[in-house]
Amino acid sequence: MAQPAWPDDPEPLAPATAPVPEYGTGSLADLLPTLAAGMEVPGFEARIAELAPADRNCVFLIDGLGWEQIRAHPAEAPYLHSLLGSSRGGTGRPVTAGFPATTATSLASVGTGLTPGAHGLPGYTVRDPGTGALMNQLRWKPWTSPQAWQPYPTVFQLADAAGVHTAQVSSPTFQQTPLTQIALSGGTFHGRLSGEERMDLAAEQLAGGDRSLVYTYYSEVDGKGHRFGVDSDAWRGQLMYVDRLVQRLAEQLPPRAALYVTADHGMIDIPFDEESRIDFDEDWELSAGVALLGGEGRARHVYAVPGAEADVLTCWREVLGDRFWVAGRDEALALGWFGPEVDERVYGRIGDVVAAAADDVIITASAAEPHESAMVGVHGSMTPVEQLVPLLEVRS
Repeated sequence: MAQPAWPDDPEPLAPATAPVPEYGTGSLADLLPTLAAGMEVPGFEARIAELAPADRNCVFLIDGLGWEQIRAHPAEAPYLHSLLGSSRGGTGRPVTAGFPATTATSLASVGTGLTPGAHGLPGYTVRDPGTGALMNQLRWKPWTSPQAWQPYPTVFQLADAAGVHTAQVSSPTFQQTPLTQIALSGGTFHGRLSGEERMDLAAEQLAGGDRSLVYTYYSEVDGKGHRFGVDSDAWRGQLMYVDRLVQRLAEQLPPRAALYVTADHGMIDIPFDEESRIDFDEDWELSAGVALLGGEGRARHVYAVPGAEADVLTCWREVLGDRFWVAGRDEALALGWFGPEVDERVYGRIGDVVAAAADDVIITASAAEPHESAMVGVHGSMTPVEQLVPLLEVRS
């Protein structure tokens, strides 16, 4: 997955040239089904061919830590960097997050084993066809029934029902959130505040059954990246800390266990200048005919005023087409951006126009989204720095 090369007088980018995630063979949605198949949970087949079965499996998801960020920081993350190859009895390779490369979408893909078009969380904010309002799928605002929004069982629930010892170890803050309910529930939830406590308890839970499936999570790499950027000392400090956490957990693995370190997306820093940050709220061309602007800066869902869909698509392509892949809804679905199939209930959540950044650029909304518009590090699109996440393995 190579970065596009930009000619001196660039032509509009064809949506078909966007590097679609490797759904079915090498995406986040394929990880847990592969592990479940290896533990003989009914209904699952291995999708990631090179992952050998293990009786006890732990997934450690580090929010915001992309494959490219680990490769670029061997001094700050020596243990993680050592796992990029095939040492320590395991393998190290990138997989694709899925589109968009954002937390709510990726966590739902991990937990359900489904693509965004099936689980129905296809963006940071999307339109609820039932109300016409934007729904923030990370913060779950405005409230809607979690089970109606995402009705499929999680892999954890199915594994637990099959007799696998199943547990999640994370911050207590996340125990009752709707996103946890519909994406990461099944078995028992254990809330711990510190990273060290989570690693120790995850190892303990992993040893708790002859077959075990344990999930643990750390968020602050992403938090520091958004606030200060992935080129900051604060971000590097978090990388150093999480590197020690991974090693701490790896050194406590019980027999017949595999640890998989992954992430929900990578991240890119965007300069604070007019060329790099296009303000939708100040741009009359982009806002013409638009009823709602959803998604996030590098992966926008654009909902047109009824009857203006074709005009909005034309305008967005003319204004942004040399820096964004811009597709109409049906074109994006046909190209597989959200997976090979899209549920009928999800169709109206996807924008009439979908715009994915191919360059170092972001579409902000300074009035409607002041917090998001002020972020240094961002993500969402299909470029390698955002899309490629680690799948690092340690086996005991």
